[in-house]
Amino acid sequence: MPSDKLAIYANDLQDLAARDRLRRLSPRSGFDFSSNDYLGLAQSPRIKRAIAAAMEAGTPVGAGGSRLLRGNCAEHERLEAEAARFFGVDSALVFGSGYVANFAVLATLPQADDLLVLDALVHASTHEGARAGRARICQFAHNDAGAAEDKILAWRRDGGVGRPWIVVESLYSMDGDIAPLDDLIAVAEHHDAFLLIDEAHATGVHGPQGRGLAARFEGRDDVVVVHTCGKALGAAGALVTAHRVLRDIIVNRARPFIFATAPSPLMAVAVTEALAILQDEPQRQQKLTKLMAFAHRAIVARFGGTWSSTQIIPYIVGDNARAMTLAAGLQRRGFDVRGIRPPTVPAGTARLRLSLTLNVDEDAITALLDTLVELEGEQRWRSASSSRAPTPASARPYSPPA
Repeated sequence: MPSDKLAIYANDLQDLAARDRLRRLSPRSGFDFSSNDYLGLAQSPRIKRAIAAAMEAGTPVGAGGSRLLRGNCAEHERLEAEAARFFGVDSALVFGSGYVANFAVLATLPQADDLLVLDALVHASTHEGARAGRARICQFAHNDAGAAEDKILAWRRDGGVGRPWIVVESLYSMDGDIAPLDDLIAVAEHHDAFLLIDEAHATGVHGPQGRGLAARFEGRDDVVVVHTCGKALGAAGALVTAHRVLRDIIVNRARPFIFATAPSPLMAVAVTEALAILQDEPQRQQKLTKLMAFAHRAIVARFGGTWSSTQIIPYIVGDNARAMTLAAGLQRRGFDVRGIRPPTVPAGTARLRLSLTLNVDEDAITALLDTLVELEGEQRWRSASSSRAPTPASARPYSPPA
C-alpha cells in the first residue's frame, strides 16, 4: 500500500483507471500505424551516415550549454541557414522540441494588450504557451475562420487595442483535417493580425518538396511557422521561421530558449540531411501520397462515409473502453494502433488514430482494415449475445460505428 504521502496520487491513478483514461507505456511492435515517421526517415541510411561522418569529424554529442553560452554550434547555424533557404524565409531558429517551440513563441511574442485567438483543437503546447504569456486568450470553433473573426470583432468592441494573433495547425494531429489557411490569411490581413501556423504534421508530407501547407504564405512579416523535426523529418527538435526581428526577440526574451541547453549538434546534422532528402528524393512524398489515396479508397469501401484524406485517419469509436479494446485487439494481431482518449481528444470521441507512413505498404493497410472489420463484428456479437434474442453475427449485416 502506498504511504499517506502518496495516497493523493494513488487515488488520482485509480480515478483515471475507473474512467478508462489510465495511460501506460508500451513497447513498439508490429506494423507501424501509430508513429509520425511519415516518410520513413527515422531509419534513413543517409541520415545515419551523415551523423556518423559528423561524429568522425569531431561534432560533439551534446551542446554543453545554452545557445547564448558555449552551446551555439556551427551545426545549429548551418541548419538554420539551410532551413531559411529551404522554406524561403528571412530566418529560422532551432528548438529542442515542437512543444518547447510553441510554448516559447506564444509565451514571448504576443504582447500584454494583444489577443490570442486559438483554434479549439490546437496542440496542448500552444495552450500552455498562451497561458504562460501576457496576452488575453480566447478560442474559436475548429476550422471556422468566420468564428475567429467574430472573436476579434468582439474584442475590439470591448476596447481591445493591441494586435490579434490567430493560432492554428495546418493539419490537425488527431482529426487529420486541414485548416482553411486562405480564409485565415484574409482575416489576418483585414484585422492587421499575425498568423501562427503549426506545421507539425504537414512538414515533409505536403506542399512543394514537403515544405508544408503554409508554403505559399511563409516568409511574410505577419506569419510565424513552426516546423517539427521529429515527425516526417525523422529526427528531433523544431524550427521556427519568422522575420528576423521576431527571431531576435525570441533569442532575447524567450526563457525556454535562453535558459535551455541547446539541442544536440548531431540532431542539427540529422535535420539538415533530412531537408536535403526532401529535395533529392521526391519519390518519398509521392509514394506516401499514393498510399493515402489507396487507404482512403479502402476504408470507404469497408465503412462508407467520409474520412480524412490525409495521412492521419481518425476512426471515431466514442467510448473509451471500447476504443482501447479495439486497439488491444489490433495489437494482438500485429498492428501497432493506439487508442486515443480524452483529454487528448474531446469527451465522447475516443478513437483509433490510424497513421500512414512509408513503414507500411498497401498489403499491410488492407490487412489492418480487414482485421478492424472482423474485430468490430466480434464486439457486436458479444454485445448482442447478452440480450434476450441475439442475432447471429453471420446473419447480421456489418455497420460501421456512428
